[in-house]
Amino acid sequence: SSDLLQRMIPHLGDVVRLARGAGEILREAFGKPRSVTHKGAIDLVTEADLAVESYLLDIVRREWPEDRVFAEEAGLLPGNNSEVCWYIDPLDGTTNFAHQLPQFSVSIAFADAEGLRLAAVYDPMRDEIFSAERGRGAFLNDLRIRVSGATTLLESLLVTGFPYDRGTNPDNNLNYFNHLVPKCQGIRRLGSAALDLVYVAAGRVDAFWELRLQPWDAAAGTLIAREAGALVTRMDGQPDVLRPPCSILAANPALHTILLAEISAAPKIETRTTGNSSPA
Repeated sequence: SSDLLQRMIPHLGDVVRLARGAGEILREAFGKPRSVTHKGAIDLVTEADLAVESYLLDIVRREWPEDRVFAEEAGLLPGNNSEVCWYIDPLDGTTNFAHQLPQFSVSIAFADAEGLRLAAVYDPMRDEIFSAERGRGAFLNDLRIRVSGATTLLESLLVTGFPYDRGTNPDNNLNYFNHLVPKCQGIRRLGSAALDLVYVAAGRVDAFWELRLQPWDAAAGTLIAREAGALVTRMDGQPDVLRPPCSILAANPALHTILLAEISAAPKIETRTTGNSSPA
């Protein structure tokens, strides 16, 4: 029975294997028009998204049939083992993919009763796999990665994104963006939150913030960034980043403190204050 128990617990190698397999599907589909479709490039994405997600769900359901899964297209799939959960984003960077811009990823995380435990974010176009296991550090391919040592905003390259409802919801991140632009070395907007988080982990960018992400966008990157020495919190400094809507700030501890202060100093947005409307 201990053999059965061992088999029922995924290992980091399993998560990496899933991410690589999923990435191969995306790499194959990238830039290829579908002769069957008449709806333009966006349909290709929907197909790729669904193909990758069903590929991943099939494996998880077969190998870990008791586990809960939280996936972008399927939503929350219940399981008998309520202490664990998989977070699956089959294609993070859908808009980039649709426009044949090669900046997107597959993001997979596994959480147990103590929180996030295993994570892999795979960029199939660069063949870069970022991974982490709780307490064991973060890696890019087989090399250990660490956050940057930046301690001032002026030497920092930041990365962010804008929520999908930015046209209708005034809380659209432009206030923070405009506040921070003159104070830092630059701000990038790359289009895949999972890659943004692991780029913080690898020291390619110094900090990341974004409003209203989904748990599947943020889970794997959060563990990888934390294991690389980043402080990853909500934008108000609270630790429970996977409680939707996930508004996230990730940076090394020194920079995180500075950014928390800047975020609270940024001009506030007038939003509806009625209790019954929550952000999408």
